[in-house]
Amino acid sequence: MNHSKLKRLIFYALCCDLGLFSKRLIAPAANIITEALHIPGGIGTSFSLMFLVIAASLSGRFGCATLMGAVQSLLAIGMGMVGSMGVLSPIGYIVPGLVIDCIFFFFRILPSQKADGTFAIPAANMLAAVAACLTANLIVFRLRGVVLLLYASVSATTGFLFGLLGIYLVRRLRPVLDL
Repeated sequence: MNHSKLKRLIFYALCCDLGLFSKRLIAPAANIITEALHIPGGIGTSFSLMFLVIAASLSGRFGCATLMGAVQSLLAIGMGMVGSMGVLSPIGYIVPGLVIDCIFFFFRILPSQKADGTFAIPAANMLAAVAACLTANLIVFRLRGVVLLLYASVSATTGFLFGLLGIYLVRRLRPVLDL
C-alpha cells in the first residue's frame, strides 16, 4: 500500500470517528435548545455530518460518504451506540451519506462550479441533516405537522451553519492533506 492511499484511509477513519463521537460531545449543549423547542434533535446530527461532508469534499470520489456512513453504523452497533433507532440505525447513517454523495455528484457536473465547494459543502451538509431528520422521523418519532416542520427547519439551519464551518475546514485541510 502506498503512502498516499494509507494517508487517505487514515483520514477517512478519523472523519468517521470524529463524526460518530462529536455528536456525543455536543449533545448536552444541543439538548438545551432542542428541549426548549420540544423537538427530538437535529443540532448534534448536523455537526457530526459535517465530518462526512469534509471527507467527501476532499476525496472527490462518489460513494465516499455512503461508505463512511456504513462504517459509522457498524462502529455504532459494535459499541452499542444505536440510540432510539436500534437495529435500524444503519439506515440513519447510510441515507445521509448517500445524500451527501448525490449532492457532490450534482455540483461536480455543473460547469459553473468551482472545485473549492463554496456552495456544495453547505448544501450537502444541510440536505444530509434534513435527510437524517426525516429518516429518524420515519423510523422512530412519527412527528407530524408543525413539530416536524420545526424539527426539519432546525436540522436544515444548523446543517447549513455547520456546512459553512466545513468550507473553512476544507480550505485549511486541502493544502495540508493533499489527498
